[in-house]
Amino acid sequence: MSTTDEHSELWIRNFHPAPRHPHRLVLLPHAGGSASFFFPFSRELSAHTDVSAVQYPGRQERRAEPLLDSVDALVEQIHRALLPLADKPLVLFGHSMGAVLSFELARRIEAEGRIPFLGLIASGRRSPLVHREENVHTRGDEALIAEIRALSGTDAGVLADEELLRMVLPAIRSDYKAIETYRYRSEGPGPALGCPVSVLTGETDPRVSLDEARAWRDLTRGGFAFRSFPGGHFYLTPQRDAVVRAIVEDLTTFFRLPVS
Repeated sequence: MSTTDEHSELWIRNFHPAPRHPHRLVLLPHAGGSASFFFPFSRELSAHTDVSAVQYPGRQERRAEPLLDSVDALVEQIHRALLPLADKPLVLFGHSMGAVLSFELARRIEAEGRIPFLGLIASGRRSPLVHREENVHTRGDEALIAEIRALSGTDAGVLADEELLRMVLPAIRSDYKAIETYRYRSEGPGPALGCPVSVLTGETDPRVSLDEARAWRDLTRGGFAFRSFPGGHFYLTPQRDAVVRAIVEDLTTFFRLPVS
């Protein structure tokens, strides 16, 4: 099936349209997350850039759609959805699983050259070079629920509503399978990316050490920036103002974009 604007509309949310900006920031959420997680970030960042967020299948208004349980499948569909957005140069921002998806999207975008691309901001995820065996997706529902409670990334109202929680568990499990079965594949000697990479992470993230986050440096021939913030895996929620400032700083000084 050919790429269409309809496919893009299915996958991409533009909560605060800002067409006057000459560049676009695309936000990719964590495992089990939805585009709406980034609504408050979009509201604040839309003063500086045109912001879009990716909506994976199997959640919210897409909850009846088939799930995609591999990074390759997700990247294929998201890349297809981004092609109609090639009217502006892109910066990708991904949190947790979204960071890995953003990385693999960046590799594909750079290899194909069909989308003007400026750089990657990876948040809350160890470098793809650092492999760790994880199997949460193979465990029972209670173990999966315990995992998402421990990371504190799922809305408390969802966790308190047993019926709603059971409805969203398949999407969470599918995402966990995608990220836990992902393996970095080198496609040649040297770093995988030519673009600049900025890394943001929580100082007490139980899933990502500071050294594991800094290891993103070895994946780019471009510039590298690193910042850590107080907090755990979802540090970016309580630190939203600081994270927004960091993103704007990346856009202006790291990626050298004109912003308001």
